[in-house]
Amino acid sequence: MGGAGKYRKALAVLAAVLVLWLLSRGHSPGSGASAPSAATSASPSSPSVSSSPSPAAYDPAQLAPQVRRYAEQAGIDAQLLMAILYNESYKPHDPALERAWQQLKPDAAFGVANMHRAAFDETKQGHDFAARTWEELPDDRALAVEAAAWYLHDLAAQLPAHRSAPYTEDELLALGYNTGPGNMLAFARGTAPGSAARSYLDQLHANWSKSAAALKL
Repeated sequence: MGGAGKYRKALAVLAAVLVLWLLSRGHSPGSGASAPSAATSASPSSPSVSSSPSPAAYDPAQLAPQVRRYAEQAGIDAQLLMAILYNESYKPHDPALERAWQQLKPDAAFGVANMHRAAFDETKQGHDFAARTWEELPDDRALAVEAAAWYLHDLAAQLPAHRSAPYTEDELLALGYNTGPGNMLAFARGTAPGSAARSYLDQLHANWSKSAAALKL
C-alpha cells in the first residue's frame, strides 16, 4: 500500500477510535447528552465466565469476586490487584475500541488490566489458562484479572529478600506492573522512580481505600 493509502487507513481507524471513545463515554456524536449511568454491582456469577458489559458501565468493583478468587490462587494481595485495576481503568475498556486502537499502535495493551502480549504469553505458562491467547483479553475480563494476578505473583518471586528502598512489597509490585521487572528490581535496590512511575504510585495510593471498599475489607 502506498503512503497515501496508509495515511487514509490511519485516518479511518482514528475516526473509528474517536467514535467508539465517544460512545464509551456515554455520548452519541453530535448529541451532547450523557447516557444514564448503569448499575455497577458485582455479579455473583462464576469468575471463569467471560463478561463484556457496556463500557459505560465498567467499574473495577464489578470484578471483586474474580479479584478475590485469583488473588488467593496466586498468593498476592487482593487489595493490590484491585487498586491496579483502578489504576488501569483510565481508558474505556471496550473490545472494539481496543482493537481499533491496536491498528494504530500494534504494541498497545489489551484487557481491563492493560496487559501487553509478551507479558501475557510469559505469565500464562504452566497455568490453567495456558491455552488462552492474548487476543481474548478484551472480551474476557475474568481472564484479564487472572493473568494480572499471576503476573504479580511472578513479580513477587523476583523481589530480593533484603531491599534498600523505602517501599512496601505491594508498592514495588505495583511499580513492577507499571514499568517491568527490571525497573522494579532497580527501585528495590534504591533507584529513585521517574515522574511517570511516581505518578502511578500516587494513583495507587489514591485508589487504595476505594479498593478496600470494593472488596468489602
